[in-house]
Amino acid sequence: LTDADARGEFAPYIEIMSGVYTDNQPDFSFLQPGETKSWSQYWYPIQKIGPVQHANLAAAVSLQLGARRFRVGVCVTYAIPSAVIRLETFENGFRAAEWDADLAPGKPFVLDSMQARKPWKIGETTLRVLDRNGREIIVYSPKPRVKREVPPPATEPPAPPEIASTDVLYITGLHLDQYRHATRCPTLYWREALRRDPFDARCNNAMGLWHLKRGEFAESENYFRRAVERLTRHNANPYDGEAYYNLGLCLRHLGRDEEAYDAFYKSVWNQAWLAAGYHALAEIDCGREDWTTALDHLNRSLRFNTDNLRARNLKVMVLRILDREDEAESFLDATLKLDPLDWWAKMLDGQNLDCDLQVAMDLAHDLARSGCEVLAVATLKAATTSGSDLATQDLGAAPMAEYTLGWLWEQFGDHKTALIHFKQAAALLPDYCFPARLEEIAILESAMRANPKDARAPYYLGNLLYDRRRHEEAIKLWERSASLDYSFSIVWRNLGIGYFNIRHQPGKARAAYDRAFQVNPDDARLLFERDQLWKRLGGKPQTRLRELEKRADLVQRRDDLSLELCALYNQTGQHAKALALVNSRNFQPWEGGEGGPLGQHVRSHLALGRAALASDGAEKARQHFEAALTAPPNLGEAKHLLANQSDIHYWLGCALAELGEKTSARQHWLIAATFTGDFQEMSVRVFSELTFYSARAWAKLGQRAKAKKLFRNLFAYAQKLQKSEARIDYFATSLPTMLIFDDDLQYRQQTTALFLQAQAQLGLGQRAKARALLKSVLKRDPSHALAVDFAVALTHPKS
Repeated sequence: LTDADARGEFAPYIEIMSGVYTDNQPDFSFLQPGETKSWSQYWYPIQKIGPVQHANLAAAVSLQLGARRFRVGVCVTYAIPSAVIRLETFENGFRAAEWDADLAPGKPFVLDSMQARKPWKIGETTLRVLDRNGREIIVYSPKPRVKREVPPPATEPPAPPEIASTDVLYITGLHLDQYRHATRCPTLYWREALRRDPFDARCNNAMGLWHLKRGEFAESENYFRRAVERLTRHNANPYDGEAYYNLGLCLRHLGRDEEAYDAFYKSVWNQAWLAAGYHALAEIDCGREDWTTALDHLNRSLRFNTDNLRARNLKVMVLRILDREDEAESFLDATLKLDPLDWWAKMLDGQNLDCDLQVAMDLAHDLARSGCEVLAVATLKAATTSGSDLATQDLGAAPMAEYTLGWLWEQFGDHKTALIHFKQAAALLPDYCFPARLEEIAILESAMRANPKDARAPYYLGNLLYDRRRHEEAIKLWERSASLDYSFSIVWRNLGIGYFNIRHQPGKARAAYDRAFQVNPDDARLLFERDQLWKRLGGKPQTRLRELEKRADLVQRRDDLSLELCALYNQTGQHAKALALVNSRNFQPWEGGEGGPLGQHVRSHLALGRAALASDGAEKARQHFEAALTAPPNLGEAKHLLANQSDIHYWLGCALAELGEKTSARQHWLIAATFTGDFQEMSVRVFSELTFYSARAWAKLGQRAKAKKLFRNLFAYAQKLQKSEARIDYFATSLPTMLIFDDDLQYRQQTTALFLQAQAQLGLGQRAKARALLKSVLKRDPSHALAVDFAVALTHPKS
């Protein structure tokens, strides 16, 4: 984000992206198991020199060469007294110009000068910055711009049946998976490839990974085995060992370590998987207490990936067990130099384990996977008791830490101690506890078996599975949790979302939210989400308004609730209340809620302005319409550069005309008439609800033919929109209407089409048809803001 400019006005919005191994903002790189990528970034302030063309750790320079002027700027990161700034050229013989300067941070060198008769030219000029001893600090030679072919724009991939090649199907699915596409599923492409070739190795491996990440281990195994079958059809040791490695991971989760060992051993035939495969083998070796073999496998792994911290730390443990203390300490010292912040290495070094519980659980799982369950228990117990008590810990992780301890004790066969930890976990606060590890599926299942009365374990497991898109299983687990503890509001809230979005049972969804709010009436989020559900179900605005007004204390806690109350005031004609509310608080913008506060600000002023204009209060109307063009600082946002404001300019023109300011009125009507398109829901549209005001403005300007043509085009567009299939744009980045409850896109698009037809019909003089269409829109969506406001405008005598 940028600061205000010299005039105190807001600068353009920018985002500075940082990172590496990336060509674009939404770019993701693959990491091999145990792989480390590293890079360095250096930030330092610059000032006054203008756009930087070149920089290093010592200095940043700017060199602008024009036909008549040139400008040189130099900023440094440390003091360089008696520096020399030199321009050089070899055009028609060597020529140079020098300037002396005492450079220091905060003291840049800037020279803005007229060009000489023989100007400095791009491609023939070099800027050098030298210290007093002639040592080069930085050198820059601007080069002429070379016209290159513009890379092709990103395009939406075709639907799976439209792609001829299974190779392209695999690559397309891989792209969607790599970029975690919000609205397109990679499995559709892989399944289409497998429909044509059930043993396609790459697609089977991809589908296996997909199910592995969801914790569906049996399905995952089937896909990996089909991939292996194709890969080994002609060669026992295939070209690619990834499917074998992934099969080994899957089998470990299934508790079949002997088979996993064989799979990992097959994977190490390929160098690409040698480091990861030998590390996995070493973990199983440790579980077998085969320390010599484990050390051999760890050495083989580290030969190809020396940065694998987990393998390095496990090697230290194995060396100590083999009484090779000197080697262990030397290797541990090297690891701590490589990464002084690695907690496993710090623990091996005898340092206090004062990390957060999530890190401690990661460490416990690393130890347990290597057969060191006793040390895993000790590590986790130390983490949960460090400090004074659990109040000083990461309470969100505390329940899963206790569940994990119970699971570890079960591995020893001590079910009594395990049950103690399982019960302690169930009694802890569930706030901010979000299990996410695949291992935690087995942990929570163990807790449910050991303590069937535990209401929290099925709730947590439901959350984990819902996140993995195993929705039906999650809903059943939440239902089990709710049956065990009726008073737990969040599980009822989750059921409300599941019933609506997954099972499409709106009645059950509403009942679940009513129960959630009944048992926790002081949760402002529940009030907001319940209201949004009622809105989606077509609840009357008056009913929704009464419910929010009952709990004004909760409304004040949240921007989104305050905004919804403001919208309901506007929806029910209480525009002065809406304006007072939108002016009463400082809104903090949130992604997905763009334009919300500004929209209510505009809506309130437009409604009050129209009412003033209808009662011959033209001056008051003008004040409201002019205010609608502004964005007060308390809104926390300004209008988008592509946003259409034709409605405001149209009504402002009407007010000015009433006041006798014909010239100014025509200026605003012209702005309204000539603005084309609109920016809504993160995309540009040729026609929108504001096209109506562009056409009306043409009529006010005496261009009735243009107005009529635009109304006809709007009507034709609306009819086409009503019949077309609703689709989320492939490149959409923000979907504000679908943050909580799934929307019926087709239904909403048809509602929009009906409203646009109503506008067009009114513009064409068909008031009766317009009223009928508006009635239909409000029947479909009683909270349709534009329809309510437009119905009022229909009766406006001066519109």
